[in-house]
Amino acid sequence: MNVNAFSDRQPPSRALHLAKTVSGMRISSKFAQTSLRRSRKAIRPNGQNLIYGQAALSHQHQQESVLHLRQRALMKAQQGHFAEAIAVFDRLITANPNSAIDYNNRGLVHFQSGQSESALLDYDRALQLNPRLANVYNNRANYYAAAGRLAEAIADYGMAIDLDPGNIRAWINQGITFRDLEMYEQAVENFDFALQFLLATTATSPLIGHLYAERGRTSHLLGDWNCAIADYCRALEKLPEAAIDSADISLRLRLQVTNWLSELIPSA
Repeated sequence: MNVNAFSDRQPPSRALHLAKTVSGMRISSKFAQTSLRRSRKAIRPNGQNLIYGQAALSHQHQQESVLHLRQRALMKAQQGHFAEAIAVFDRLITANPNSAIDYNNRGLVHFQSGQSESALLDYDRALQLNPRLANVYNNRANYYAAAGRLAEAIADYGMAIDLDPGNIRAWINQGITFRDLEMYEQAVENFDFALQFLLATTATSPLIGHLYAERGRTSHLLGDWNCAIADYCRALEKLPEAAIDSADISLRLRLQVTNWLSELIPSA
């Protein structure tokens, strides 16, 4: 799990789905980050404003403490210490039981540690508290996909996209799920849209390699081998040759692409 964390969809042999947290714990993309830097209001020499200024400072310290705890949980999760990460989120939720952010983030750690049902409970609670968090729908959809509940996964990915049309991970994940349902044309449409969006806005995004890989795999399954080979080659140009950290699936995807390409070009 890193600042652009990905969560595998089980079983491992199936397509890899991408997961996100919401603001504060940046396991996900830059869309999830919020800035908590706030300027202090000038303190005038009277009691009321002095109290206001102290309250604002106390609130700022509290917010910084929350961010510190979330970053600590991130570090523990990156190290594979899932129980410790969950314990930190337990503290955060006890302190603020209405924090949809922390329920979502704890759910993601539950999911990555194999506690799928606990993850679902956390995702559901997060959406009860804030039904407009696109990342939570994406994460819950990953749970549904892993559980084989593909129609529910498609619906939740759709909600994530409706709330945030720039949520590229949701477009990719929904496309993978369409492909699992053998709805290949819809899958290609998803990958095409996401590619066009990224190439027009963020041409250096690491997700471009993922999109070429997934579109290539879809063309492969459709029997369009020329398109598949072209996309596999583009994917290999974009995907890193070494993992950023233990949670980065880009290297594993690169190995998959190499294997898929060797099926079409044995000498590759």
